[in-house]
Amino acid sequence: MRLKKVLMSVLLPFSLIALTACGQGNDESPSKESSNTEMNSETTEENNSESHGEMNHSSSGKVPEDLNSTKNPTYEVGSKAKITTDHMPGMEGAEATVSGAYTTTVYTISYTPTTGGERVEDHKWVIHEEIKNAGDEPLEPGDEVTINASHMKGMDGATAKIDSAQKTTVYMVDYVPTTGGKKVTNHKWVTESELAPIQ
Repeated sequence: MRLKKVLMSVLLPFSLIALTACGQGNDESPSKESSNTEMNSETTEENNSESHGEMNHSSSGKVPEDLNSTKNPTYEVGSKAKITTDHMPGMEGAEATVSGAYTTTVYTISYTPTTGGERVEDHKWVIHEEIKNAGDEPLEPGDEVTINASHMKGMDGATAKIDSAQKTTVYMVDYVPTTGGKKVTNHKWVTESELAPIQ
C-alpha cells in the first residue's frame, strides 16, 4: 500500500507535465503570432494617427494681412480640383473646392517643435508671410527663420531651416478625405502643381 502511494506521488507530476505538453498543440502558435501581428498593426495605426493628429487639418480661413490674392488663378475660388499630393492620409485623390488662391513664395522647412519631440523634416508648406520678419525678398535654402504659423502643434515660434523655396500660387482648399471622416475646411496649403483638373 505504501509502495502504491509512493508510485502515485512520483508518477502524478510526470502525467501532468505530459498532459500540459499535449494541450499546447502547434495550432496555438499561429494564433499567438496572429494576435501579436494584430497588436503591432493597431499600435502602428495609433502611432500614425497620433502623428497626423498633430496637424490642424482645418483652419479658420484667416490669412496674413499682407498676403495677396492671385488675379486670374488657374483654379478660381469656388472651383473644384483633384488633390495630387499626400501631405496627410486621405488627401491624395480627394476632390477639393478652392477657398483661396494667393501669390507668394512657399517653403519646405525643418524644425524642432517648441513642445519637444522629434525634429520635423521637409514640412510642406509654410509661406513667406508666415515667417517672422521675413522682409520683402524671398528667403534662400539654408536660411534660419522663426515660424509664425500654427499648422502643427509646436510649430508657432519654432526656429526652422529653409529646405527649399519656390514662387507660385498657393491654394487654401476644402475637401473630404478619401479615407472618410469629417470634411476638412480651409486647409493650408497646396501648391498649384499639387492640384489637377477633374476629368
